[in-house]
Amino acid sequence: MNLFRHPATLTLGLLSLGAAFRAPAAPPPAPAGRQGATLHVSKRGDNTDGRSWRTAFHRIQAALDAVPDDRGGHRILIRPDTYAEANLDSKHKGAPGAYNVIEGDWDGQLGSGAQGWVVIDSGAPLAVVRTNPKAATGNPTFMVLTGGSPEAETGLKSVDWWGPWRCDPAYSAAGWDRWVFRRLYCTGSEGGLGWDMTCEAGRAFSAMVEDCVGLGRFAGACVMGHVGRAGEPVVFRRSYFMCLDVWGDAGAVYVRAHHKTMPAAPDAVFEDCTLVGMDNALQVGYPKFEGYSRVQFKRSRLIVLNFSQPHGTPATGAVYSDLAGKFLHVEFEDCTVMGYKVLGAREGDLFSFTTRGTNRAYVQYRQPVPKGFERLRFWPVATFNELMPPRFQAPQHSQAAHTRPRLTKLPLAIGPGAMENTPVVFNGRPLLVLNRRDDTRNGTDDYTRSMHLYVRDLTTGGEVARFGEGHSFASAFVNGPELHVFASEGTNRDWFQSLHRFSTTDLKTWKRALAIPQAPGEHLFNASVCRDPQGYLMAYESDQPVKFCFKFARSADLAHWHKLDNLVFAGASGGEYSACPVIRHVAPYYYVIYLHAATPGHPGWIAFLARSKDLADWELSPFNPLLEAGPGEGINNSDVDLFEFEGNTYLFYATGDQQTWGSVRTALFAGPMRQCFESHFPPGLPTVRVSALRKLGR
Repeated sequence: MNLFRHPATLTLGLLSLGAAFRAPAAPPPAPAGRQGATLHVSKRGDNTDGRSWRTAFHRIQAALDAVPDDRGGHRILIRPDTYAEANLDSKHKGAPGAYNVIEGDWDGQLGSGAQGWVVIDSGAPLAVVRTNPKAATGNPTFMVLTGGSPEAETGLKSVDWWGPWRCDPAYSAAGWDRWVFRRLYCTGSEGGLGWDMTCEAGRAFSAMVEDCVGLGRFAGACVMGHVGRAGEPVVFRRSYFMCLDVWGDAGAVYVRAHHKTMPAAPDAVFEDCTLVGMDNALQVGYPKFEGYSRVQFKRSRLIVLNFSQPHGTPATGAVYSDLAGKFLHVEFEDCTVMGYKVLGAREGDLFSFTTRGTNRAYVQYRQPVPKGFERLRFWPVATFNELMPPRFQAPQHSQAAHTRPRLTKLPLAIGPGAMENTPVVFNGRPLLVLNRRDDTRNGTDDYTRSMHLYVRDLTTGGEVARFGEGHSFASAFVNGPELHVFASEGTNRDWFQSLHRFSTTDLKTWKRALAIPQAPGEHLFNASVCRDPQGYLMAYESDQPVKFCFKFARSADLAHWHKLDNLVFAGASGGEYSACPVIRHVAPYYYVIYLHAATPGHPGWIAFLARSKDLADWELSPFNPLLEAGPGEGINNSDVDLFEFEGNTYLFYATGDQQTWGSVRTALFAGPMRQCFESHFPPGLPTVRVSALRKLGR
């Protein structure tokens, strides 16, 4: 991949709300190219401007104050440590398709030099805090007293409205709209991770929480007073939430949306989460409130610890609502519930719910199990063990404790001028299919004349075939006695067009046919084909709706292809640069290696690895980047393709400066391809989830 094929500057449209969940919670398309400020927080910084780890701010609030605008795409990176801060306040929201991000450098990959949790302990600030019963709003809030002995008053500050994130009856948390929270451990106060719109009740609000811990007296996580956006709900993924009280409206998580009618899509989504409460895992609403909410649980564990005898003080329900039944709908998919009973409601007016997949419940022996749940006979040991998932307990469970799979870069290069390529074994010969083009001629009458496809023998080094003049972005696939090469048709002034297939049985005679036609206004680039149980699958790169993303197509015969129009892979944000895909099917997963734009701590364009069982829900390897530029390789490790040869896996990739020069190099994994892929997803390490589902027309 070369910069000259992209007329606009290549920047990463970082971290808009990605959809790591299925419809109806797919994200809207994100504008490409928005990369905001990156700010750093570390107690080892010099506390000046936060633009690097060396100049990092000492306090999280200082970084929030330095966020420059509401255009989105800003990042706050925090060194693992304990931060005695409370009532953190964001003055700037994110933007549609460009969420802001606040994240801890859990595994050291962001360059902080540390590993572990970023702990935000709101009970630790040296302040004497009391309830203010005379608050002007009429709703008691906290007040900070002067004098006293603040050192003696550290501990869990269970005072109304005191928490990690600022809000009170007169101050809305709407400034956190369209933010992403990652690898944060929030504790020491009323709530863990959450927001209340308070004086702006009824406003639209979206946020994403991934791989976090939230502990609070009232709730471990909450979202209140908001109206969920269709396609952009508040999302909690792979996180752990616990409340420490039974009084009032306490629950592991608390949700209260303010719709006037029941929405079609969830206001809050919990995926792969563990929710632990003394009385409720989910608490919704308060008596006499009237407003509609919709909540979704997927692959989550809802655990309530109160199994009191019926004549004692039993828990009111793992999911409990204080509202009239019509105001709440809950969706369960592949969840496990533990508690005295599964569902509860004030005065028996039960809310509506639906179930999908397999949902299980372990309850007090005299309690019924709702329709759609399987009753568990035996104590669910695995679920109970999730009270504190191992990956959250200590740094030894982090990526650092797992050995990164070794990819050895071999001391050789093919070029100059080589870029896109595919290694194959055809008729027993290891070959490399490549293309040549002179991008300095882009926009001239000579550009297409500079392009052709060719094949080199990897044993002799000689060129054995040349064809496809005017085409580029070569990829190859061997089907028995046939070699198929897919390439994009170039133009002199309108970039690259549709994808064509060249086929041969003898490397001399080539047949050309249209494979994937471009859509109006679209340009197509790299493609990759693999065989799977349904026939043949192609991943192909496009500049629509995101520059750049990749899409999918299927074929039964390699000649006739139909596009899977509801799938677009555009990274964790739904708007990230995701180019140059190579796809393989190693049951039960599809694996894709693709190009990601530069991230802090890595020199330029880097290769990422993702896997999926269904092409819709993906997870990124915790060892990303798979490849990045080393000495002499410029700022680019792109256009990866690979094959297995004599028991080892060889990854061919392009180096260069993305503008004027490049060559192809090779990295060796000493083992078969299955082992190579599987070793990059070790059990127990958290992964970032990505959804490729996209509504038609977007």
